[in-house]
Amino acid sequence: MNNYQLSGENVTKTFGRRLVFKDLNFSYFNNGIWGIAGPNGSGKSTFVKIIAGIISPTRGKIKHSIDEKNVEGESLHNFIGFVSPYLVLYDEFTAEENLNYFSMVRGIEYNKEKIDFLLNEFLLYERKNDLLKSYSSGMKQRMKFIFALMHSPKVIILDEPTSNLDTKGKETVYKLINDESATSIIVIASNEENDLSLCNEIIKLENYK
Repeated sequence: MNNYQLSGENVTKTFGRRLVFKDLNFSYFNNGIWGIAGPNGSGKSTFVKIIAGIISPTRGKIKHSIDEKNVEGESLHNFIGFVSPYLVLYDEFTAEENLNYFSMVRGIEYNKEKIDFLLNEFLLYERKNDLLKSYSSGMKQRMKFIFALMHSPKVIILDEPTSNLDTKGKETVYKLINDESATSIIVIASNEENDLSLCNEIIKLENYK
């Protein structure tokens, strides 16, 4: 059972005079899959960055808590896994070196058994000692999932999760999302119908303009 809670109260974001969204309220108190939908430019990436504590809302607040105790901003990275097209890994490192490095940055133990399992699930185990600059865009996208999942996060945020993936890659991601939703809160930001079909509930950003 996931004892993590995520909620937002009157979340509003503007950039100068441009309103992105306003008065967004939500409560994710249960494990499951939650969607954020909208066309390109509607603010999906902005919204998930606010949830993850990467940027701040203009007004309103996001609350993370575990066992009814607030999770402060500097600790959020311990509880969140994040996948996005703009997440950057290091091309001059191998896959394994990237994962080792980010384990050190996070201050967590390098769980070789779990990471080898994820590398195998995403069909990258045989390429784990290759430099990332030799990877295709789809392989790099799969690497981002391993990066997001290697520390068993309570909240998994997926911004355009199937970007650059072929059919096999999408099938792997959808299976993983369904499996992880049994023990985690999963937030999917997408305008792809197949991605959103996995969600229990969907916030449509065009309703918050």
